[in-house]
Amino acid sequence: MNETTSTSRLSATAYALLWSAMWLALMAAMLKFRPLLPVDETRYFAVAWEMWRDGHFLVPHLNGEPYSHKPPLLFWLMNVGWAVFGVNEWWPRLVAPLFGLASLFLTSMLARRLWPSRSTVAVAAPLILFACLFWTLFTTLTMFDMLLAFCALLAMLGILRAWQDNKTDGFVWLALAIGLGALAKGPAILLSTLPVALLAPLWAARDNSTEPEINDDGLDVTAATPSTATSIMWDRGWKRWYTAVGLAVLGGVAIGLAWALPAAIVGGEEYRYAILWGQSAGRMVDSFAHGRPWWWFLAVLPALVLPWTLWPASWRSIRGLLDVGKDNGIRFCLIWFIPALITFSAISGKQLHYLLPVFPALALLFGRLLVDHFAKFPDQVSWAGWGLHIPCTLFIVIGLILAAAPLSGDLFKLPVVVRETDSIWGLVLALLAMIVLILNRSTASLLSRLSAISILSMALVLSVNLSLRPALAERFNMKEVSQKFGDWQLAGTHLAYVGKYHGQFNFLGRLSETIASVGLQAPDLEDWLAKNPEGKLIYIRAELPVITTPIYAQPYRGQNLIVIDSAQALAHPTILD
Repeated sequence: MNETTSTSRLSATAYALLWSAMWLALMAAMLKFRPLLPVDETRYFAVAWEMWRDGHFLVPHLNGEPYSHKPPLLFWLMNVGWAVFGVNEWWPRLVAPLFGLASLFLTSMLARRLWPSRSTVAVAAPLILFACLFWTLFTTLTMFDMLLAFCALLAMLGILRAWQDNKTDGFVWLALAIGLGALAKGPAILLSTLPVALLAPLWAARDNSTEPEINDDGLDVTAATPSTATSIMWDRGWKRWYTAVGLAVLGGVAIGLAWALPAAIVGGEEYRYAILWGQSAGRMVDSFAHGRPWWWFLAVLPALVLPWTLWPASWRSIRGLLDVGKDNGIRFCLIWFIPALITFSAISGKQLHYLLPVFPALALLFGRLLVDHFAKFPDQVSWAGWGLHIPCTLFIVIGLILAAAPLSGDLFKLPVVVRETDSIWGLVLALLAMIVLILNRSTASLLSRLSAISILSMALVLSVNLSLRPALAERFNMKEVSQKFGDWQLAGTHLAYVGKYHGQFNFLGRLSETIASVGLQAPDLEDWLAKNPEGKLIYIRAELPVITTPIYAQPYRGQNLIVIDSAQALAHPTILD
């Protein structure tokens, strides 16, 4: 191993420690200061809790009913941690973010596969990915899409292993990734993986051109570094390639069906229809949940890749797409991202986080383009450094807005949750961004600049969460009231929730039985009150009642969570109107 290679590996390790440290700092703050957010996070915890409490490991349940909206992998992983560490809140909150951290490392590994002679891309791509505010924010949440992103990256590595190393065990990786993805979020994994495998002839054409070896400072060191590109390629023909892809898909589907078929039998007819059709093909054909126009993803994409859309170097590097005909890696990333974007745009139900599994493709693509841009146009390096003023200004402005929000809330009629922000954290963010501007040197390397922006992105997510901490604690923290409900249940009091109940209190209160959901179909409320004269009703309203005093009330997501007993409800029947 020569000196250049040794230095490159040492540098890569240092940067890997950097993004790991940023992830650790971010998650430590989230665990300490941000409560579980209703209704999504609390709902997923409720499903995991009922799985643990009642032993429903095959068919997930919510409020005593089969829960068909998501497969069980996330809930299984939560329960595995509880089996090891005991029932706690911190482990389930780390499961999805850990997959986000692992995805950064898989992104680096994928970059080394795609561009073996451009080692800098393997460091740049994870930094670019972590710096995207969209990715950084969702890294902290308990969502299924981070698991799916990990599975998509694993599938991409399997495909490249099969092609580059001429080894069929790469298709085993692909099958495993599809199977785990199916258990994480159903057939959506196919949208993030199959296009690359099926369109391999478009990206896998042999490239006989000699690529420069570019070091961390953007310098061409080809003469000092032996070529690392492999000469081994898939030589078994496209017929065997597609046969192997088909077998991998069947293997992955088999993994998913190994759970889905027994669950469909045990869960009953309605559950069977939901998991085998309603949550996959049914949603693709026609969905009114999250329905948005076809162009919606295109409209929001520039915002999702912030702050990079504000860095002039990002735009100037796009000229590198002209090399698409000569670069297999560029074609690979485009084929990974574009078909998925088109498919998601065609589906009626759209959510921002649907793009997370293919977001690493954009990070890899821009990493490759930026590295080459800095190497080919060294005269623009200092100008690109000056261009950091623009994204840094974004962080300064956001910091100042956070700091000024409590003072200007009444003037601009801002929501209460904004008016109650802790201004100090906005000032910290603005100060940190100013320091980056002052320390930024025109001679700084590309990776130094990417690292600076990544740190600022982490600081922004931290600052927003810490600034909102007072409001989150008052309006979103369900721990106190949930524990109160748990105590009431242990005392023999039956509880009912007026409206659709999403399980907000089940885990945090370690509830021993299901809270009834009433008021959806008459006369279920009246029947419940008649059967439970000593019971208590939970409901959400914008205003507190004036005709009677609730036995408990607290702010809840812009409204009020109110608890009255059955006697109050019977004495004042209009209180729930």
